[in-house]
Amino acid sequence: MKLVCGIALFAFACVSFVTAEELKCTLKPADIPTAWLDMVDPCIKAMESQVKNEIEASMTYLAMGAHFARDSVNRPGFSKFFIESANEEREHAIKIIEYLLMRGQLTSDVSKLLKFPLRPKREEWNNGVDALSFALNLEAQVTGNIRDIIQICETPKTSTFNDYHLVDYLTADFLDEQYKGQRDLAGKISTLGKMMATHGPLGEFLYDKKLLNGEL
Repeated sequence: MKLVCGIALFAFACVSFVTAEELKCTLKPADIPTAWLDMVDPCIKAMESQVKNEIEASMTYLAMGAHFARDSVNRPGFSKFFIESANEEREHAIKIIEYLLMRGQLTSDVSKLLKFPLRPKREEWNNGVDALSFALNLEAQVTGNIRDIIQICETPKTSTFNDYHLVDYLTADFLDEQYKGQRDLAGKISTLGKMMATHGPLGEFLYDKKLLNGEL
């Protein structure tokens, strides 16, 4: 009897497995018209490359935040500032990905855009002025990359297509923020430099407290 029951259960399991396999839902890719896909290839590649640039900038700011959070450095204000900067760069990368998705240009694994491994551009800084100066140069590089994309998308060499929408999007949303951020960093370098010239290392300590309290 037990043998019969065992055989019956085995047979039921096999039937259930076959049935489940047969009932699997397989959907064919949707037949979507392609006339609306109008981004030119050089512009697409430039935007995809910028995702990597933004993530690298974010990782560099994370490294800066971690550096100033170390017990041997102990500048929580600088650490907070650079961690916030890392979040901004990550959001920029997300915005570019979302834009490419809106234009129908990301049809495969998005992670391929990141081209691992990614590394921060630097991991040690001498002091606050050194870090802020490095950040300003980093932002200027990012700004230059965005300007290059605008030029590529406005007058691509392989096409007469002018991507007015993307050019306007990058100019209004990205360049405006970049220039304001660069001016803010330049002002921070000026103020901190004067405080350190007057008070030495104490100047950086006081400046860090103001950063931590959101007073700068």
